[in-house]
Amino acid sequence: MSRTRTALLAALALVAGASGTALAVAPGDVGLAAVPCTVDYKVQNQWDTGFTAAVTITNNSAAKSSWSLKWSYAGNQKVTSFWNSKISQSGTAVTAANESYNGTLATGGSTSFGFQGTYSGTNAVPTTFTLDGVTCNVDGGTGPTDPGPGTGSRVDNPYAGAKVYVNPEWSAKAAAEPGGSRISNQPTAVWLDRTAAINGVNGGMGVRAHLDEALRQKGSGELVVQFVIYNLPGRDCSALASNGELGPTEIDKYKTQYIDPIAAIFADPKYASLRIVTTVEIDSLPNLVTNTGSRPTATPQCDVMKANGNYQKGVGYALNKLGDVPNVYNYIDAGHHGWLGWDDNFAPSAAIMKEAATTEGATVNDVHGFITNTANYSALKENNFTINDSVGGKSVRESKWVDWNRYTDELSYAQAFRNQLVSVGFNSGIGMLIDTSRNGWGGTARPAGPGPMTDVDAYVNGGRYDRRIHVGNWCNQSGAGLGERPKAAPAAGIDAYVWVKPPGESDGASSAIPNDEGKGFDRMCDPTYTGNPRNGNNMSGALPNAPLSGHWFSAQFQELMKNAYPAL
Repeated sequence: MSRTRTALLAALALVAGASGTALAVAPGDVGLAAVPCTVDYKVQNQWDTGFTAAVTITNNSAAKSSWSLKWSYAGNQKVTSFWNSKISQSGTAVTAANESYNGTLATGGSTSFGFQGTYSGTNAVPTTFTLDGVTCNVDGGTGPTDPGPGTGSRVDNPYAGAKVYVNPEWSAKAAAEPGGSRISNQPTAVWLDRTAAINGVNGGMGVRAHLDEALRQKGSGELVVQFVIYNLPGRDCSALASNGELGPTEIDKYKTQYIDPIAAIFADPKYASLRIVTTVEIDSLPNLVTNTGSRPTATPQCDVMKANGNYQKGVGYALNKLGDVPNVYNYIDAGHHGWLGWDDNFAPSAAIMKEAATTEGATVNDVHGFITNTANYSALKENNFTINDSVGGKSVRESKWVDWNRYTDELSYAQAFRNQLVSVGFNSGIGMLIDTSRNGWGGTARPAGPGPMTDVDAYVNGGRYDRRIHVGNWCNQSGAGLGERPKAAPAAGIDAYVWVKPPGESDGASSAIPNDEGKGFDRMCDPTYTGNPRNGNNMSGALPNAPLSGHWFSAQFQELMKNAYPAL
């Protein structure tokens, strides 16, 4: 059972009297300086042998450039892992020191950190805390109480019974489009695609602003807020349009300047009642399987990332640090059926995800699930043919479109890949998310029934909803439409259909555009491009006149609404 207890008492300050005698003075009788510091020590979750705790320090003395908080346990508690501080323990004595990014503590300023520990018997709150040798507060003796709703305990499916955060920045752009008010109230994810996004880019909302707005939207019920963690070193090594700001070797920057500050904000007790869902690093781990070595799809950049291991290290570190926050739900990106559905990609990709999830201190317990089709266009369910069909003695798998893939759509792939992930050691309770923001494929081109039985290609091409030229095409696809609206628990093993890619935000520029975002020009976003081995050397199918990835693309937004399925 989850338990919460709080120790929050400002210390009686010792003020020297005229005779030199130390007088105990109540904080209310003196100024701010008489209360050197306060500490809020909160047991967030507790079970038979362990617990997690959040600690907030408020400094009421002179500003500090570094700090060290000490306390002692009365029992046998042992700290086993920690975040947003460096914790050491000798016997019952514990010392928590600042990390490099949170050492500054202004007068009146606060900072928070957390940890996980073990115990047996009782788990009493410490009675004395000292900050840099000065006593802060004593325990108020508050005993354990059952928490109310939304205290940070994880649930099986975070989307069940919860509203989902509507990003006001995306919503305003959608509402400003003709007809956009029909969908502007739909929940979409917040993308943290560079370090500057943590505090907000060009005056926009940062992580704290979004979480504060999420608290406002939450009201008295439950609310999920979705973030995309997307800034690995050497990011997306096979697609220049989504390259990032960090070079292949800059793993330390990723940890200390990107993940650590995000984890610190998520761990703020102020946000403990929110269900924070993360999509962890799209389009990276699968590249190590499909685009390296002797494969015709290999790129030099992906070979570099496979050799240095920084994709696995980065994902593992993110899972570890974010997973330590009790109300964070991590979902690892798991590609899509048109990428990993082939036999030589399917099992190896699950294995490399397990490798990443068990490095840099992470464990499979830091993984709540996986997400497929992120920012992609694969149809949710192809109803007009199945993988078991055949025409004229030829299997559907032999068609040019399916090309020996084991899966024809995203739902069947996500459910099967879930089973594969469990088989390699992930928890049996993991759930899957499917991004349905742009895979509707409605409009006048949507087939009403199966294709002709003249040959297997005519049968598949005549009946398929997904109208892309090739399943490997991924940039601003012509003819795409909005897919299923976000909903919880829509199918077996699926936690939710979600809109992680905000409709209307470009996948990449149609031509080279100078920028300071680290985003290159990828010919797959050029509508005149005739292709490469990753899309069977076909035309790209991309819309013209597209802006940089993540920037608003009005023409695409209008087309997505026009081709929505279900229709608007």
